[in-house]
Amino acid sequence: MLVQRLCSLTDLPEIERLAAASPAGVTSLPADRHRLVEIVEASVASMAEEVTFSGEERYFFVLEDLVSGRLAGCSSIIASAGFSQPFYTFRNEMFVHASRELGLHNRIHVLSLCHDLTGHSLLAGFQLEASSQSHPAAWELNARGRLLFMASHPQRFAESTAVEIVGVSDDEGNAPFWDAVGRHFFAVSYMEAEQIGSSKGRNFLAELMPGYPIYVPMLSDAAQEVIGQADPSAQANFDILMREGFETDNYVDIFDGGPVVQSKTAALRSVAQSLCVKVQVGKPAGADAVWLASNTRLEGFRACAIEFEYTAGETVTISQHQADVLNVVDGDTLRIVREA
Repeated sequence: MLVQRLCSLTDLPEIERLAAASPAGVTSLPADRHRLVEIVEASVASMAEEVTFSGEERYFFVLEDLVSGRLAGCSSIIASAGFSQPFYTFRNEMFVHASRELGLHNRIHVLSLCHDLTGHSLLAGFQLEASSQSHPAAWELNARGRLLFMASHPQRFAESTAVEIVGVSDDEGNAPFWDAVGRHFFAVSYMEAEQIGSSKGRNFLAELMPGYPIYVPMLSDAAQEVIGQADPSAQANFDILMREGFETDNYVDIFDGGPVVQSKTAALRSVAQSLCVKVQVGKPAGADAVWLASNTRLEGFRACAIEFEYTAGETVTISQHQADVLNVVDGDTLRIVREA
C-alpha cells in the first residue's frame, strides 16, 4: 500500500535515489545532496510556521511503500513561485503583420519572455520510480494527493497554481527547442543548462535570454514541433493535470519548450470536488469506488487511495488499518475525492 506524506530528513537517502533517476528537466529535484538537504529542511521549516498567506514556503511530499519501506515517488509544492526572484516563462502570442495596400494580413506565432506566473503556487519535483509507473493509482496519488493538502490549507497557497511539464528531449539529453533557442545564447548543451539551473536557479540563465520576441516560424521544424509538447516520460502526469482542469495553451518552458500549465487553485477538480466527511472506524460494509483520501492535518498529513462506500451526508466507515495509515480516529475528518 502506498501513502503520501510530508518528508523528513530521514528520507534523504531514498530521495537521493529518486533524484538520481529523475529525467532531465526536473530541476526542482536535483541530484545534489547539499541542494536536497536544503529542500527537505525548507519543507520541514515550512510546516512549523504559522502562515496566513503564500510566501517562500515549500512542501515536499514523498510516496512511501508501506510494505517495503522504500519511497516510490515524490512531488512538491512551492507556495509562491518567484518569491525572491522572477519566475520566467515564454508567453505564446500572435503578432499581426498587415499591409492594406498589398492586401496582406498575417498572424505570426511568437514567444515572449515574461514572468506572468510569478506569485503563482507551483507544483514541482514530480518523480515516480519505474517499478510503480505501471500502477495508475500511484500516478494519481503522487500527482493529486498534494492538491488535497492545498484544499485543506488554502491560506498557505496562492489563488492560482502553475506546473512546468518536462519538454521533449532524446536519449542523449538533447532538446530540439534548446538547440534552436537557448544554445545560441549559452555555449552549453541542454543537459548542462539544466544542471546549472538545478544548482544555481533557472533565473540565472533566464535573465540572459533574449528580451525581444522570438518568431516561431524562424525556428527549425524540429523545434517548432515540440513547442508545448510533454516528454513521453511526463505524459501520464500531464494527462492527470489536464483532467484536473489546468489550461495548457498560454505558456511554455524557456529551456525545453514544454508546456507550463496554470489554473485558478479553487477550480482544480481535486480542490473543487473534494468533500470533507466524518470518519467511523469499523468494518466497512462494502466499496463503491476507489477514492483518494487524506486527513486534514498539517505536519501529520497522510493521503492514500482506498476503496469504501460513501453516501452523501453520512459518515465514512474505514477499517482500523486504513485509519492507522491515514492517521485518523473516530470522529476525525477525511477529505475525499474520487480517483477516476
